[in-house]
Amino acid sequence: MKVTLLHPPVYINKHGLTALMPALPLGLAYIAAVLRDDKHEITLVDALGLAPEQMTPDGDIFRLGLTPEEIIARIPPDTQAIGITSMWTYSWPIVRELIRKTKAAFPNVPIICGGEHFTAVTDLSMEQAPIDFIVLGEGEETAIALFRALELKLDHTVIPGIAFRTTEGAVQKNPRRDRIKNIDELPWPAWEYFDIDAYSSNRLVTGIYLGKTVPILATRGCPYQCTYCSSPNMWTTRWYARSPKEVVDEIETYTKRYGASNFPFQDLTAILKRDWVIEFCREIESRKLDIAWQMPTGTRCDIIDEEVAEHLVRSGCKHLNFAPESGSERTRKHMKKMLTDEKLFRAVHASVKAGLNVGCFFVLAYPTDEKEDMQATVRLAAKLGRAGCVDVSAGFFFPLPSTEITRELQKQGKCEYTDAFLKLPIYVHNKFLTEDRRFCEPFTAKQLTLWKYRVVLAFYLNSFLFRPSRFFKMIWNFVRGKETTKLESFLQLTRRKFRLRKGPTKAIAVPPKAQPAPVAGAPFGKA
Repeated sequence: MKVTLLHPPVYINKHGLTALMPALPLGLAYIAAVLRDDKHEITLVDALGLAPEQMTPDGDIFRLGLTPEEIIARIPPDTQAIGITSMWTYSWPIVRELIRKTKAAFPNVPIICGGEHFTAVTDLSMEQAPIDFIVLGEGEETAIALFRALELKLDHTVIPGIAFRTTEGAVQKNPRRDRIKNIDELPWPAWEYFDIDAYSSNRLVTGIYLGKTVPILATRGCPYQCTYCSSPNMWTTRWYARSPKEVVDEIETYTKRYGASNFPFQDLTAILKRDWVIEFCREIESRKLDIAWQMPTGTRCDIIDEEVAEHLVRSGCKHLNFAPESGSERTRKHMKKMLTDEKLFRAVHASVKAGLNVGCFFVLAYPTDEKEDMQATVRLAAKLGRAGCVDVSAGFFFPLPSTEITRELQKQGKCEYTDAFLKLPIYVHNKFLTEDRRFCEPFTAKQLTLWKYRVVLAFYLNSFLFRPSRFFKMIWNFVRGKETTKLESFLQLTRRKFRLRKGPTKAIAVPPKAQPAPVAGAPFGKA
């Protein structure tokens, strides 16, 4: 079957105080791999990889990547199915426009959508866009079954893990498929369909740019149930890990095949089992791989002590983030964070001593926060700066669809799934919070903005005061165009922002067709 997979453009907030950037789409690369191995003919149109510098104004933000019209022009006329991914709900307005225009151009071709957004807001997505099928949750096995059923004209109504339109036009959601337990059996992401160089050269990477970058996923899911997190809905609360050897095999292959040297782990909770982490690090050490790897999305701190931290450093780990989210035990209890200051600082002290760059995530203006909670967060930020952490991310709270806290807010009549609501994450790192994006009643937006700067200032004043050499190192790295922390990444991004084009121009070299399918006989999947 001739299948076209689309990676849509994304929103970029050029005015946000953050170095967060989109990266290679790991989920879509996995789907491409299983469909390829199931003998489908794959064409992939990557809006970002084909136009990594093309920025189109859209209100007070920008769209990065190809326009919908440019994407559609690259879809083969004889395609038999079109798959579209959306990881982030804030991109829904762009993705919705792409779906509508794609269906208008290919009215008789089924459109299949998947990713965290479509799993979180299935009914809304089907209501607002001419989608034929949605793959719910973990997508590989369901995608194989659905595309094969479409090709052979089999009964798709019995396939678990999909939503679809009935002949009467209603939306039917079948029960979820069981999670994949042995994820070692999955093929590696099909990066041959993507322009890895385009992402790396434009520093479209998760975490810190430390050379040519390929993302890695070593584990899937998370056993915790934080109230603000979408993971329980997408992945359930089951955590499965690949074998350490399998992960290192993949990393080593990418060093040889692509010349990659930087591997950000996109796991929800990679560091969970002590034995797994130590075995993984030893596997890298035994092969003498000269790589850098990091955990930019945050990880648990429960099992990190001096021994584990030393293994991390020796194996090439450069940077990891912990997510206390709040300095208030009361707020963390409401979040179901399951974290104590004792565990946090044990991990921080061990990591700093070993030489790791440690960052911290805070969620400010959580709906239950009061003055005492905000004060506790300022104190914790200052203490973490003194302890040796190098980065802090203090973002305003935003409710993600289909999370526990969002359901509470819906019952209270405080949120509605409008475009403005779905796009809230885009503005989480704005210089100022606005009243329409505030969910913490005891404070005004102006007061919460001041609390944000108090947290950031408390952290960095203590970080630089107790380690003044860091300030001078940061300036020197800025001059050299180097980054070793997220603050340095932000400074480098600020420098590069002035070079980005603000709209589509003929000067942007975009191939007139989709990236071609791989040549028959080329090395795919596992080496």
